[in-house]
Amino acid sequence: MVDTMRVVVGVLGALMIVGGIAGFAIGAWPGGLWSMVIGAVAIVAVALERTRYQSAAAERSAGERGPGGGELRMPVAPFRATDELFVDPTSGHLLRVYLDPATGERRYYAEEARPGA
Repeated sequence: MVDTMRVVVGVLGALMIVGGIAGFAIGAWPGGLWSMVIGAVAIVAVALERTRYQSAAAERSAGERGPGGGELRMPVAPFRATDELFVDPTSGHLLRVYLDPATGERRYYAEEARPGA
C-alpha cells in the first residue's frame, strides 16, 4: 500500500510539472509556476521519505521488514538497547530503540505484540 501511494504521488507530481510547463506555454505563468513548485515538492518528498522505523541500510536493501516496520533482526554491536519503548500505532507492536553511541543512528526492533493487537 505504501509503495503504491509513493508511486501515485510521484506520478501526480510529474503531471503537475508537465501541467505547469503547459501553463507557461499558454501564458498562465503564476498558476504554472505554482503547479511546477508543488509537483517538484511532491517528487522530492517521495524520493526522500523514509519508511517506518527502518535503518538506512535496511531501506536501501528494500528487503523484508520486521514486525511493526522495524528491523527484521535485532541490531548488533555497536548498537545498544535503550530504555526507550513505544507502541507502533498501526501494528500494535512494542518497539525498542537501539542506539549507536558513536554516530547517533537509531534502529527499532519489535519486542513483542501488544495484547489485543
